[in-house]
Amino acid sequence: MITKEATAPAPTPVSAPAAPERRPRGNNRSWDEVPRWQIYLPLSVYLVFTLIPFYWILLFALRPAGSTSLVPWPMTFDHFDKVWTQRSFGTYFENSLLVGVATLVMTTLVALAGGYALARFDFKIKQGFMLALLCSQFVPGALLLVPLFEIFAELKMINSLGSVILAETVFQLPLSIILISNFIKNVPYSLEEAAWVDGCNRLTAFRIVVLPLLRPGLIAVGSFAFVHSWNHFLFALMFLNNQDKQTIPVGLNTLMSADSVDLGALAAGGIIAAVPVVIVFAFIQKWLITGFSAGAVKG
Repeated sequence: MITKEATAPAPTPVSAPAAPERRPRGNNRSWDEVPRWQIYLPLSVYLVFTLIPFYWILLFALRPAGSTSLVPWPMTFDHFDKVWTQRSFGTYFENSLLVGVATLVMTTLVALAGGYALARFDFKIKQGFMLALLCSQFVPGALLLVPLFEIFAELKMINSLGSVILAETVFQLPLSIILISNFIKNVPYSLEEAAWVDGCNRLTAFRIVVLPLLRPGLIAVGSFAFVHSWNHFLFALMFLNNQDKQTIPVGLNTLMSADSVDLGALAAGGIIAAVPVVIVFAFIQKWLITGFSAGAVKG
């Protein structure tokens, strides 16, 4: 008797249930889905409110005295000539430039040495020293004017640009040291060790290997020190007496009296004071952003 062997049907593969499609929520739209006008409109409003004061300064500086026109035409440069020659703004500009450059150099050099010590060496009072640097930022400069005046008087530095340079450098150092220290921590220590193996001492290894990598941090610290010393009013007012030693901020203050204000001359002086800072930031903005962002990262 011949029987046919029953064959079982092949099992059908069981497919996994399809995952439910996720729909984007109403508040989680990507930037590509946002209408352009929702981006450009707030930026345009902010730009208008930012540029109106600058236009107003240019208007008073370039239009003739006594004019009420909202357009600087006919254009005149009499206000610039007045503040530069008659109001000694040429001398103020030179003094401010000297103070700013000297503060930049001294702050950068001292902060570089102090930042390297904090980043590469361990010592007992390191945490306390860092805490003291941070706490010093909460002390206003006006609180120390009397002690500083007494110290500079004993050192025969009153009415000297050196007193302003020294005071500005001291007040810029805490933040500068912290920024440089954090920036050096981001440089791998193995790079210095490799230079030591090749025969370099610590100073040579720092100059050849580490220093080129610190360019954004040094530019950030130096520019911050320059701008702060250029715009600072209090130290120059207290420590400098002679007119030929005054700086730009004090010179702007002399254009205002209790009875009247020469708006044209004041606007021209403000433009003269702002132009160097604008030029500096226009050239170093990419290094400045990189330096401050890298210096703010904990190593």
